[in-house]
Amino acid sequence: MGKIKIKEQYHTDKRQVFCIGSKGIPAEYGGFETFMENLTLCKKSADLRYHVAVMAREDSRYEYNGAKCYNVKVPEIGAAKAIIYDIKALARAIRYCEERPSIEKPVFFIMACRIGPFIKHYKKKIEKLGGVLYVNPDGHDWERRKWSAPVRAYWKLSEKLMIKHADKAICDSKEIEKYINKEYASYNPDTTFIAYGADLSRSTYADDEVKFTEWLSEYNTKPHGYYLVVGRFVKENNFDIIIREFLKSSSDKKLIIITTENGKLLKEYDEHLHFLNSDRVIVADSVYDKQLLKKIRENASAYMHGHEVGGTNPSLLEALASTDVNLVLDVKYNHEVAEDAAVYWDKEGRNLSDVIMQVEALSDDRRAEYGKLAKKRISDDYTWESIAEKYEKVFLA
Repeated sequence: MGKIKIKEQYHTDKRQVFCIGSKGIPAEYGGFETFMENLTLCKKSADLRYHVAVMAREDSRYEYNGAKCYNVKVPEIGAAKAIIYDIKALARAIRYCEERPSIEKPVFFIMACRIGPFIKHYKKKIEKLGGVLYVNPDGHDWERRKWSAPVRAYWKLSEKLMIKHADKAICDSKEIEKYINKEYASYNPDTTFIAYGADLSRSTYADDEVKFTEWLSEYNTKPHGYYLVVGRFVKENNFDIIIREFLKSSSDKKLIIITTENGKLLKEYDEHLHFLNSDRVIVADSVYDKQLLKKIRENASAYMHGHEVGGTNPSLLEALASTDVNLVLDVKYNHEVAEDAAVYWDKEGRNLSDVIMQVEALSDDRRAEYGKLAKKRISDDYTWESIAEKYEKVFLA
């Protein structure tokens, strides 16, 4: 990268925190992107400065939510793109500190464990700067069904090496923290639990907002006339089970799925379930308007959540914050979050189709009670303000 040019005029007393691993802010979709958006938006302490790496097509800088954002140009090379991005973003952050010796105790905060085989080299540079390496291990990426066996082996090794070299692992799920401490006990990892967050505010859109009424009209539905799913169209989110069970039910409502594009998997599921020509199941266009998406959530008859891999899932928190009744796959990560505020289903005895019909028989009072419990789960443990404050304490320690 060439000779280091010392910026002698630069001086700061702030703790510099370099956030690497999200695609950047402002956020559109994505857990880490939404996390970074809110971490910077809710920042209270004047004693720290966030730097956020941004995956981009050109190298440049800008400021957003008071954070210094730096674009990192990454070639389109398929699955390895994210690994190259993390390495380049980390190298840029380290160089930034090397050129500014007045920066003391910088924090390098890496989200997800993608660059484990390379981290030892960079950890030496971080130590030389007097800095620390913090990692959010995310969920079990090596369990995702979309990966081949060699790729899964890489993710597992990468996780192991990231935990080995991290000064602290910040886990957004208690279950993930338990797993890290048990799986990597030989490294005696320093872990802490800080949850993910959600926004409890109501949509700013009125019931007659044109964007909302046009969305309802486009999919031939009405408020509380549809079940909703929002999430990436990947196997471990169990869209096939949700669609199959919904079609088995006798509900006269629609199932609307707002998701990412995955034509191959969509075709695979349709060959078995034949739902694309059904007017009961709609795979809708992506919604990037946050207030519109919130309004859609608020007016769903119920939200269906089938995610089974990873820790605290952002879409579940957002559903609890906005939708009264939530039908949730009963795995430990989801139960940790929703507790008694959701109706649970599983892949064995408690079929989703049966749960759908039970929920349709609920009284308005019981539905409202679920809504209150859901909002309480968020206000008790998952507000962005409290999460941002906890992170600041860790970064400033």
